[in-house]
Amino acid sequence: MICIILLLINLTSCVCGTFVVNVTQSSYQAEENRNITLEFTFTTKPGSSLHSLYIYCELLTDLRASVLFHLHGGVEVPESQDEQFTGRVQCDKDVLREGRLRLHVSRLRTDDSGPYLYEVFTNYGGSAAQCRLNVTAAADEPKPQRITGSPQPGSLGRIGLYTDSSSPDSLCRTLLCLQS
Repeated sequence: MICIILLLINLTSCVCGTFVVNVTQSSYQAEENRNITLEFTFTTKPGSSLHSLYIYCELLTDLRASVLFHLHGGVEVPESQDEQFTGRVQCDKDVLREGRLRLHVSRLRTDDSGPYLYEVFTNYGGSAAQCRLNVTAAADEPKPQRITGSPQPGSLGRIGLYTDSSSPDSLCRTLLCLQS
């Protein structure tokens, strides 16, 4: 049944004109634990309703496809989203009518890397596009430096105070020792 619907949508796009999906960038680079916005555009038709808009975005890996975002009849379907992306993807719905979709992905992980397929279907056409995201491991935080070795010439190193009161010929001898 789904194949028949997709075939009808495809045939409709052939009769009604060209429907195009474009990615804003074909490749994205980010560091883990950072946020990124994936964006693509699609052909719109004046007077069309969001109720006729179907969007399916997924990460394609060797093992399986993971659903990043799913919009069915203009309504988000969070239960179809893969657990890997749960709570980390926000859609900017304000720009859908303009033919743009922005997906904000937060707290990136290295396993978010790979090719992403965007499929868009409307009552006037359908198409798909793909981009790639590469998430690298976060750089280690620089460690605080400890000063080791001897002090620079001309600076004071250690200051010590030595008192000797055991000497019989003096009540108290004091020696101030400076080392540099």
